[in-house]
Amino acid sequence: MVRNLLTALLLFGLLSCSGTKGETHPSNIEETEKQNIGSVLALYPKPMTVIGTEVDERVNWLVVGHTGIIGHDRILVSMSKSHYTNQGIRESKRLSVNLVSREMLPKADYVGSVSGASVDKSEAFEYHWGENRTPVIDASPLTMECDVVDIYETEGFDNFVCSIANTYAAPEVLDDNGKLDYTRLKPVLFEFPTYSYLATGEIIGKCLNLDKQPGMCAKEEMTADGIVRLSKIEVWPQFLDEYMKYAMEVGEISLRTEPGVLTMYAVGEKENPCQITILETYASREAYDKHIASAHFQKYKQGTLHMVKSLELNDQTPLNPANRINNFME
Repeated sequence: MVRNLLTALLLFGLLSCSGTKGETHPSNIEETEKQNIGSVLALYPKPMTVIGTEVDERVNWLVVGHTGIIGHDRILVSMSKSHYTNQGIRESKRLSVNLVSREMLPKADYVGSVSGASVDKSEAFEYHWGENRTPVIDASPLTMECDVVDIYETEGFDNFVCSIANTYAAPEVLDDNGKLDYTRLKPVLFEFPTYSYLATGEIIGKCLNLDKQPGMCAKEEMTADGIVRLSKIEVWPQFLDEYMKYAMEVGEISLRTEPGVLTMYAVGEKENPCQITILETYASREAYDKHIASAHFQKYKQGTLHMVKSLELNDQTPLNPANRINNFME
């Protein structure tokens, strides 16, 4: 009797605590402007990859947009159980993960649209065999050869947990220290809900260092009165080094702090380094007016007046407005 009473009191206490806890934090999401759009998986876009493996002694390629990172030494490749490719991965316990460049995109789109069970996709890409005995796409700017260390099954999906055996990178996507530079790599991204391909953007800051050296601010879209200009500058030889310091400073500050300054790319002629051309793009006439009125531009302008032998400003008309150059800051 006593034991039953104590049990009843304990259960009552737990239920009371649960009720109190729920009442302490009632939902007030309605007070914000956010809308509940349901249980939507919204971690897109993701890097688009082509998975390479052997199935029935034949190379097969498949586009996969569901990949992830597990810790610092594992990746996850999630694939529908219906894919022909899965059986080859299950047998060999090996695969290659090939990042997709813009140049590869038409072929990658193709191998994602047909099944290897009915179409031989082995020659869709030129490839070589990697050191871990998986097919590696020659045109891919970055490929990881992987060993499957575990298979985790969910409803309708095989999820391959992989360790990385080898990583191959094209020279043009490495920096001067041999490290991957994703502003050069520029992998294609895949956005599942709308089946769209996206491009990567510019660097906007350095992690854990935003307060020390802010990256490029978010940029405005080019408007109808936007400006594309080639500024041709001839500098007196004795002032060239000093001029370059001014030019680099105003370029960096402008790109980091001015949303309307889209591009500032300066080059010097190899045969005559005193001949400098700067590609400048501004989102609008208003953005340009703000730029030339800024303190950093005025510092540059006044500080270099005596250094400049000649100045020529040539406004340009983009032949393909969609093909916009993206600056980035180290």
